Amino acid sequence: MEGPTCFYALSVLGGQGDAVDGITAAQPPTSAAAGGKGVDADALIASVRARTADADMGSNAIAFSGATTANGRGLLLGNPHYPWQGGRRFWQSQQTIPGELDVAGGSLLGSPTISIGYNSHVAWSHTVSTGVPFNLTRLTLDPADPTVYLVDGKQERMTKRSVTVAVKGGAPVTLTQWWTRYGPVVADPQGQPPLPWTATTAYALNDPNAVNLRFADTSLDFSRARSTADVKASLDRHQGLPWVNTIAADSSGHSLYTQSQVLPRITDDLVSRCSTDLGRLTYPAAGLAVLDGSRGDCALGSDADAVQPGIFGPARMPTLKDAPYAENSNDSAWLANAERPLTGYERIFGTVGTQRSLRTRGAIEDVAALAERGGLTVRDLQRQEFTNRVPAGALAAADAAKACAALPGGTATASDGKAVDVGAACPVLADWDRTMNTDSRGALLFDRFWRKLTATVPAAQLWKVPFSAADPVRTPHTLNTAAPGFTTALADAVTELRAAGIPLNSPLGEHQFVVRGGQRIAVPGGTERLGVWNKIEPVWNPAGGGYTEVTMGSSHIQAVGWDGGGCPVARTLLTYSQSSNPDSPHYGDQTRLFSTERWVTSRFCEKDILSSPGLRVVRVRS
Repeated sequence: MEGPTCFYALSVLGGQGDAVDGITAAQPPTSAAAGGKGVDADALIASVRARTADADMGSNAIAFSGATTANGRGLLLGNPHYPWQGGRRFWQSQQTIPGELDVAGGSLLGSPTISIGYNSHVAWSHTVSTGVPFNLTRLTLDPADPTVYLVDGKQERMTKRSVTVAVKGGAPVTLTQWWTRYGPVVADPQGQPPLPWTATTAYALNDPNAVNLRFADTSLDFSRARSTADVKASLDRHQGLPWVNTIAADSSGHSLYTQSQVLPRITDDLVSRCSTDLGRLTYPAAGLAVLDGSRGDCALGSDADAVQPGIFGPARMPTLKDAPYAENSNDSAWLANAERPLTGYERIFGTVGTQRSLRTRGAIEDVAALAERGGLTVRDLQRQEFTNRVPAGALAAADAAKACAALPGGTATASDGKAVDVGAACPVLADWDRTMNTDSRGALLFDRFWRKLTATVPAAQLWKVPFSAADPVRTPHTLNTAAPGFTTALADAVTELRAAGIPLNSPLGEHQFVVRGGQRIAVPGGTERLGVWNKIEPVWNPAGGGYTEVTMGSSHIQAVGWDGGGCPVARTLLTYSQSSNPDSPHYGDQTRLFSTERWVTSRFCEKDILSSPGLRVVRVRS
């Protein structure tokens, strides 16, 4: 995909793009199946939580204001978590049109503009937001014809659209879609989302990003921006970002966080008036509104400052300007700065006063401490990226080790009912340094134990001290080692590593690696469940030596500041390297840097580019 096609595909990723199978599979019920089944609310809630905007993508980003830095200028650390393979890889470039444009950073494959980047004045990054970029409308159907629905008692006929898709080496395939004033009908009981089409009820999906072609304009204006105010002005003017937050800093010392994204104009008041029974469950739990389409007074309406009908305008977006720090790790806007919490936004944007992820909690602890210390430089950003601190370990490892040591006879019962000697695991957990550095001993044992524990022990039983909105960064805490499943998870983790021939205290890097050019490259970082900033989601292959590939995680990383010299002070890293071609010298070069926690010094200004010993100039003429 290139250009507009790429931007459009990205725009609808959280809505119609992800529901395309349910849209094309939606067909009127036959008389034999007209009764159908109701909607499983729990399955729908789980589906929305898993897909908005995409479960395979996340990110961290911090902007520090000049009040916290050594020279009074801003700092920006961007750490997007994206797939390491496929069409959502970043590639690095610098785009220069003398007198018009000079920007560097990472772009998603096929995108002609910089997605996450920096220039001489401003740097920005994005994180996947908690906003739900679509809503559902329940259609009340004419009992005599399931392709006719009622609005204020009047009949409206669905529009049948046929789409023919060319198939390489085969006959074209024609698919049918059914459209309403509320969007296309989506129906697939086993799909995403899981929805039926019965003789009396169907559901239409409203995705305002399906008419959003403003993504590229927004990104291009970011590249030309000279301040965080310009970044915010681009968001206000174009309103083109579909499912991300924006975090930015500039050379004058300003910081910015904003959840300026295209969302259906679902207000809490509208939901209270127009929710269906299903929506009354899904909206508070997952932010998904399910409105009553039989009522004309349940239309979304418009904000005066919105560029298209049915979306929120800029004035409604959660925004934090010039805070000492602004941070997001894919939780809602509430704690972008823990000392200046954001509230008052509609539920569709995200929650307020709810439990944060371990990654968010660890990030806020780290970032708030840095801001309080002050005197920050780009080097501090580089250190933060590779702290590899494990918030789950800080909270639970000591308690786990103590409970392990107290087991009678040093044994625990595994899930297969066998007694397992776990005594050797206790000192390994106790001595572990609570990081996911490649030389960390005990990290792999805790990782495997924690995955098994959190997969079997309900969240409500995991901690002795529950979550408190009055202390959201430090709660919940104190591991409940008496929870059913604790000793089983420990026994299973020990059994698993021994069966794979992996010593319990083996260094992480010997068993968390990728292979490039026939050579193992150790990979630092850890999984989402552990809460590690440097997020890595590897594939477990014990027969191959442990974690032998990475599916997604830290990708295009940038640490950016300014020193008043006219050129940004930027350090970057593309974790999976620039090329996906095994024969390229750039297939694994930056992956080796990532392994050893080294960075690339950006050559942004022309004088620095021309002085590069590796410079090669290719002139292209028409």
